[in-house]
Amino acid sequence: MEVETSETTKHQEFVGVDLGINHLATLSTGEIFDGVRSYKKYESKLARMQYLNRHKQKGSNNYRKACVNIARLHQKIANIRKDTLHKITTYISKNHAVIGIEDLNVSGMLANGKLSKAIADMGFYELRRQLEYKTQLYGSKLVIVDRFYPSSKTCSHCGEKKTSLSLSQRVFKCDHCGFECDRDVNAAINLKQEAVRLTVLACGLDSADTFRMKQEEKAGIC
Repeated sequence: MEVETSETTKHQEFVGVDLGINHLATLSTGEIFDGVRSYKKYESKLARMQYLNRHKQKGSNNYRKACVNIARLHQKIANIRKDTLHKITTYISKNHAVIGIEDLNVSGMLANGKLSKAIADMGFYELRRQLEYKTQLYGSKLVIVDRFYPSSKTCSHCGEKKTSLSLSQRVFKCDHCGFECDRDVNAAINLKQEAVRLTVLACGLDSADTFRMKQEEKAGIC
């Protein structure tokens, strides 16, 4: 997966990042990054290797060789996932000044038997970990939005909040203003707006425009 960075837009804008199972990361800009799903790709091969190894005598040479091969496949799966996450997080960190992301309860999500495998395969925890140190490395800022913030249920256009929104509804439609948008993009825009609000509060500024001006002054743009 090739992800290029743009020096002209570096550190000049806010962005919200919504994480999900259908798409690993959806940005408020409309950009979508899919997870590599490396475990799913090799799941059948791994299961067969483990099944065959159960019939080998423990401690034998064949058993030890099989264990080594299984460990290598596990490492390959992890490396493919991590490489994809590195490219995505590097792109986001290099190209945006402030990144808003939800404080997901990953351990709680993994308790869901139906979704735990897919969630683990996406690597939500690793993506956030990489963003935390790469934003420091590239001079951007990571804003963690409270996990109870209703980013999916809130209309990013008028701010009206829905009482419920099922997972099957992939298009967000506001009953109040009629605004329609992809569900994940709508959530990402809300995360961006909340990141802007929290940043302005933390900096003691009166607006996001003031924050942008200060960022441009630091970069020597003005």
